Formats: sequence, C-alpha cells, structure tokens
Amino acid sequence: MAQIRILVGSVYGGALLTAREIKKSLEPEGHQVTVLENPELEDITGNEDALLVCTSTTGQGELPANLLPFYLALREQLPQQPGRPFGVIVLGDSSYGDTFCGAGDLMEEALYETAARKVGETLRIDALETLEPEIEALPWVRAWLEQV
Repeated sequence: MAQIRILVGSVYGGALLTAREIKKSLEPEGHQVTVLENPELEDITGNEDALLVCTSTTGQGELPANLLPFYLALREQLPQQPGRPFGVIVLGDSSYGDTFCGAGDLMEEALYETAARKVGETLRIDALETLEPEIEALPWVRAWLEQV
C-alpha cells in the first residue's frame, strides 16, 4: 500500500475538503495518507512518501497563503528528491484565462527542480463546471496510485 503526503493549498476550503475526502477514501484500503494543511519543508524531507499537491489557485494564478511559505522554501533550498513520485490536483476558475490553475503549474515546476518525478497528468478542476471537486478527484487519485 502507498504512503502519501498531501500538500494542501486552500483559501475557501475546497482543496482541503478534497484532500480530506481522498484520505477518507484511501485509508480503509490500507494506504497511509497524511494531509498537510500548512506544509513545511521538513514534512517532505526524511521520508520517501509519494507527494500529492492539492491546491486551489488565487488571484492571477498564485498559490494560497498557507502553501506559499512551503513553495518559497522549496524554491530557495531545493532539497533534492530524485525520483520521488508526485501528482497535482489543482482547482481553478477557467474565466481567468491564461492563469487558470496556475498554482498547480508553480508547484509542478518547483518539484521538478528537486528532481522529483511527476506521475500522470495534472488534474485541473474548473469551478465553473464542478461544484464538488472531490467527486472528480477520487477516480483520478485511484488511477494515479496505480502508476506510483
């Protein structure tokens, strides 16, 4: 079974609710899931758990305030994570055009710089089309786990 650390970036709670639903769905199957609401760099060093970014996008494609310190530390310190699997679930609003789901792109780029290995395609959930992002996220995360 997989060990997963979910790095959450949430403003209004949608990404956090999604992460909690993923945890609730996977743990009865034997997976160990840690939801990190205010992740710190130390949360990913010293272990080899798969990383799952679950974040909303704010402003013009920016990270939520609770994920920003982690992102900045990651970019500044670049703790190498060679081959560590990661995936990205990002919530956004397609009416923002080019910055739609930009927070996911920022996290993906930062993790690539640590030599982490992206697994699967990014799941982009559009608030204009989906009111319950966890409904889209659960089947995606199961398919993602098969590739980890």
